[in-house]
Amino acid sequence: MNVIHDLRQGLAACHAAGHAGLLGLVPTMGALHSGHLSLVARARAECDTVAVTIFVNPLQFGPGEDLSRYPRRVEQDCEQLAASGADLVLVLDTEQMYPDDFATQLRMDTLTGVLEGAARPGHFDGVLTVVAKLFGIAGPCRAFFGRKDFQQTVVVKRLVSDLHLPVDVVVCETRRDADGLALSSRNAYLSPAQRQRGLALVAALTRCQQLFDAGQADGPTLTAAMQTLLSAGLQRAPDYAAVVDAVSLAPVERARAGHVAVVAGRVGSTRLLDNHVLGGPLSGFPEA
Repeated sequence: MNVIHDLRQGLAACHAAGHAGLLGLVPTMGALHSGHLSLVARARAECDTVAVTIFVNPLQFGPGEDLSRYPRRVEQDCEQLAASGADLVLVLDTEQMYPDDFATQLRMDTLTGVLEGAARPGHFDGVLTVVAKLFGIAGPCRAFFGRKDFQQTVVVKRLVSDLHLPVDVVVCETRRDADGLALSSRNAYLSPAQRQRGLALVAALTRCQQLFDAGQADGPTLTAAMQTLLSAGLQRAPDYAAVVDAVSLAPVERARAGHVAVVAGRVGSTRLLDNHVLGGPLSGFPEA
């Protein structure tokens, strides 16, 4: 496995790999867990060369968020990636990605002002900018993202579509721990008691699916049921709970299979988010 710290070398390596066959790209912020590694495995199965990027992107963190304490463990990450079959690892830093004369930032007029975008103003401007730059580094490729960050996957797909980028976006299923909590690098912040409270997100999604299976299709009713469980479990109001259209992210009045239940909230200072596609299996979810 080739670990590259220089942006120009990474650009050359990715383009050489792309000329030799299909390049699979797995963008990450490091602090890897088995969810990230499942993306690498999927890329390994589908692509000739697998490139993983590690970059903690400051543009997607707002004031008072956890940029300074976001977990960084590059050496351990590289060991895991070597064992998982990655070919290239691009370890990038802010000075390379955003030099002093960097002057371009992307914005999207739709999709980014709701849910995560409402809770974290400016977050998706940073996501769009870094993803577009990573796609520029990689060139034509197949890019792998996890469904846990559902709104991000919708926004990235729209970016690719709007700008006609030569990228095939592949969304992979959320990976969960045995208790059902969606894997996240930020789970490391949680104490055992906080982790137990965080399971309210899983319980809310489970209850939404159970009601839907029982014939309840009223969007506001499903939303209210999730909000009740979240408020009780988190011991505070959630950032949001909604049943939304999978493409437009608009709240739905009548739910159907394929619509997405989305939830987010804070446990202490840690922000958790999760989602579930209605009509799909509840694999990995505990009983509500």
